[in-house]
Amino acid sequence: MQALTELHAAQPYWIWLALGVILLAIEAAFSTEWLLWPAVAAGVVAVVTALGLPLGVLGEVLLFAVLTVAATLLSRRLIQRVNPSDTPDINARDSRLIGQRAQVVQLFVDGRGRVFVSGAEWPAEIEGAAPLVGESVIVEGFDGPRLKVRPV
Repeated sequence: MQALTELHAAQPYWIWLALGVILLAIEAAFSTEWLLWPAVAAGVVAVVTALGLPLGVLGEVLLFAVLTVAATLLSRRLIQRVNPSDTPDINARDSRLIGQRAQVVQLFVDGRGRVFVSGAEWPAEIEGAAPLVGESVIVEGFDGPRLKVRPV
């Protein structure tokens, strides 16, 4: 601990830079979207300390905290403005299937069968008359991994 304290006293830049790189590496490995802004804030604090501004440990930690909170909040607002929530998330594949036409690939028995849509087969359920294999249906929703479909 004493070595870390001595390093901070001599060159606080390296500690903040290391923290930023570690946070950025964790973000790159796990893609949490929460560690990007703390990594950027640590980088900014590293630059401020490299410029020789005498903030002290408490001032550096406070600057890091303020920058992290501000950057996180501003980025969330920007993301909501650029990517409104009325469009399905690109990673939510099942939500993007709603309204698409699917082809029946396995006969529906007791309202359950399989359909092909968006390059994959999905388990599906239908109410009412079951279409034959090769006929089209429309995806109306989903219940877990099972698509709810209706005849065209």
